[in-house]
Amino acid sequence: MVLPSRLRRQLGIEQDQILILELQEEGGIRLLSQKQLAQGGRGLLRAMAPTTEKDRALSEELIAERRSAAARE
Repeated sequence: MVLPSRLRRQLGIEQDQILILELQEEGGIRLLSQKQLAQGGRGLLRAMAPTTEKDRALSEELIAERRSAAARE
């Protein structure tokens, strides 16, 4: 899709920039830059992060085991 240069300047879009076209439920469309899309996805996996010292200790233990196994090889 080609956007006129005047429109690109108004929207702060650079030439050859990749945009994502999103269809809205109400029938409209929305253009997003890759940066905007990435920012919208930030924090999606935050709920899966370790929340207790016990969880963190298990992950550190696994890392130590893997390093030990790698050293033996």
